[in-house]
Amino acid sequence: MRRVFLAWLFVATSAWAGADAPSKFDGAALGAQRAVYQFNYQTPEDLVQGLGYINNHLKALKEFGDSANSHLVVVAHGNELHMLSRLNHAAYPDIYDELKSLSDQGVQFRVCRNAANFRGYKTEDFYDVVTVVPAAMTELAKWQGKGYAYVSGNVIQRTKRAALGPSPAQSKN
Repeated sequence: MRRVFLAWLFVATSAWAGADAPSKFDGAALGAQRAVYQFNYQTPEDLVQGLGYINNHLKALKEFGDSANSHLVVVAHGNELHMLSRLNHAAYPDIYDELKSLSDQGVQFRVCRNAANFRGYKTEDFYDVVTVVPAAMTELAKWQGKGYAYVSGNVIQRTKRAALGPSPAQSKN
């Protein structure tokens, strides 16, 4: 009898769901999180979007998690290194304040020495909130070995819904 009732309940609730039914929000507690982000960007300016990911992660932890016991690490080895270098402060004057703000919230920034050398930088050429490490891949493996979740910080061309045209509900009006 219970199975029949559950089957009926499933069919009945499925009938109410559909393309016009709204989505749900899962605001379950996140707890403390430990994550290591990989940044390997094509352009230096892509770092801005990557730092946006970090800010959004921290914001969600503050609202739904345990930010006091969470820890985020960024391992960088792409062209974003140019923005992380103090030698380029004139080209990117606002980036240090953002890096410092995130660092003050516990985010660690690690730069691959191999990538830095390839781009013509020395260890001392980076901001004080950056630590140069031997290699990005060994650094990623180190943090993952400590139980940190790997997060790909891939940057994509973002679009807004308005760019897609009116929704079917809007076009009926």
